[in-house]
Amino acid sequence: MPAPANPEEPLLVERHPDRVVATLHRPHKRNAIDQATIDALHLLCDELEETPRTLILVGADGVFAAGADIAELRERRAADALRGINAHAFVRVAELPMPVIAAIDGYALGGGAELAYAADIRIATPSLAIGNPETGLGILAAAGASWRLKEIVGDARAIELLLTGRTVKAEEALRIGLVSAIHDPEELLAAAEAIADRIARNDPAATIATKRVFREPRDRHPAADLEAQAELFESPEKFRRMTDFLERRDR
Repeated sequence: MPAPANPEEPLLVERHPDRVVATLHRPHKRNAIDQATIDALHLLCDELEETPRTLILVGADGVFAAGADIAELRERRAADALRGINAHAFVRVAELPMPVIAAIDGYALGGGAELAYAADIRIATPSLAIGNPETGLGILAAAGASWRLKEIVGDARAIELLLTGRTVKAEEALRIGLVSAIHDPEELLAAAEAIADRIARNDPAATIATKRVFREPRDRHPAADLEAQAELFESPEKFRRMTDFLERRDR
């Protein structure tokens, strides 16, 4: 059994051999992402870079994250912006070796949306409300939305969402590919776990290679694919799995 989490922590982490479930946990602030949350994400990334496992991100009490902590943001100045406090943490999340699944219930706004964009797979509930209202607060979405959102939904739709700051609800999010599935709230975590189960049945080295190659820029293909495949072609796990497949087929 996993060790019980400290309920006062802004990120509650439940560890399993093949996955980690991390719950954003500032329910009194609708899980707004503050410096303590960012620090906790960095510590978790340290762990998952050292020992790769699938990461499931969820939010407490029916909210994913209703943005960054505005009280903290209001006091930040130019030097803080250049430090990229949230941006660098979300880059680390996106670049974790194994897949990241965001299970989004309710609000995912501002920094909460940008954390969700950093995931490889996003699923949500019918109460989803996701978007980037930053320009209405006199800032821009600088923690990933300006480059990740267009990779997810395309340039035309992304710039319209960023410039208007409007919130996208579940049906539209599914239609435009911002999320891949909608589940009832009581089924959301189980659905994320089912995705993690399916990933866990595959070869971790092949999964890591697939994620890495998928994120390579276009001019690195097909070279990146072939280099990764060359490594996998020599792996004992490739021979074991293909032998098992052939033996099952021939029975």
